[in-house]
Amino acid sequence: MAGLNIMQTLSEENYLKIIYHLDKQGLKKITPTAIAEALNNNPASVVDMIKKLVEKKLLQYEKTKGVKLTEKGKDIAVLIVRKHRLWEVFLLEKLGYGWEEVHDIAEQLEHIQHAELADRLDKFLGLPKYDPHGDPIPTASGETAITYKTLLADMDEGKNCKVVAVKDTSPAFLQYLKKLDIGIGTKIQLIEKIPFDNSMVILIGKTTRATVSKIFAENLVVNEL
Repeated sequence: MAGLNIMQTLSEENYLKIIYHLDKQGLKKITPTAIAEALNNNPASVVDMIKKLVEKKLLQYEKTKGVKLTEKGKDIAVLIVRKHRLWEVFLLEKLGYGWEEVHDIAEQLEHIQHAELADRLDKFLGLPKYDPHGDPIPTASGETAITYKTLLADMDEGKNCKVVAVKDTSPAFLQYLKKLDIGIGTKIQLIEKIPFDNSMVILIGKTTRATVSKIFAENLVVNEL
């Protein structure tokens, strides 16, 4: 996959990437409407792009079955995702950017066209399995490490867990986590669930107690200890 000959425009690559993400989210049928909502784009423009990508044999589309990546389309999407997540690691670990800053920069860097770039970057970084937000980084062959799916909101009172990923990668949420001194690997104990509004009282590390909202708990991915 590292030597894949890519001749797509930036816009086409973004479509392939978002379809890949929608598929990973478990959507049984990926419709033009779902793609338009994910890209905040006009549905008519989405239909036009789908036609172009079908002509390039990067997508399959039937109204009854929705949109699906072809093998070639999937290979391109996986490579884009791989480069994006590797660049995020590089920006955080080597250039000192905060985890709330790296996504937007990596959105630009992921489109650099060079056959060996992803492999060299991967090796330079020590073959990381996850990006700074806990998302698995595809290998050169397209394989990924375990994707964790348990949310803090799903945990029972008294349980201990550690943060393994975040669903919301917006700067606002990541800055809030930073303020609470929560990052990947932080240990959390769920002290109490409050029935009135489904908020939670948590212990961060060994000393810091905080009350967090339901939305907060639904965007923090954890692994029970």
